[in-house]
Amino acid sequence: MSETRISTPDLTDDHAGARALELQWQNYGGIAAFGGQAVTVKCHEDNSLVKSLVQEPGEGRVIVVDGGGSLRRALLGDMLAADAAKNGWAGLVICGAVRDVDELAATPLGVKALGCCPRKTDKRGEGQLDVPVTIGGVTISPGDYVYADNNGVITSPEPLS
Repeated sequence: MSETRISTPDLTDDHAGARALELQWQNYGGIAAFGGQAVTVKCHEDNSLVKSLVQEPGEGRVIVVDGGGSLRRALLGDMLAADAAKNGWAGLVICGAVRDVDELAATPLGVKALGCCPRKTDKRGEGQLDVPVTIGGVTISPGDYVYADNNGVITSPEPLS
């Protein structure tokens, strides 16, 4: 979806079933508004699954990462963001930290996260892919739709327009 077509306030006004993730998100990507079908990852201070996902064709989907809210290690940096953009991902919503924020801002990718941290993660191969994740009081299942802009992040089991 294009950046100009997404307004989370309008979507929540028009669709009573849209659920807002009750967290204060920061915009780090070069695209402020994005949306698509969710691919979910649950990991804690280990971005092995994120690294492997961004290598795959994104097909306009959104990677939703439940990093447990940890701000001690960055789950996304400039190289993985560049791979995600190149491979057609719409964006990432990360309940955790990112790094290389100046480079992320210049990358044509949506990136929402809780904060930033200069430290990278360890690569232990840990985490879960395509499992329901609960972020900001809302459970997101693989295949749900996620929409994000500067007002916040919302989700729905059905596409919203």
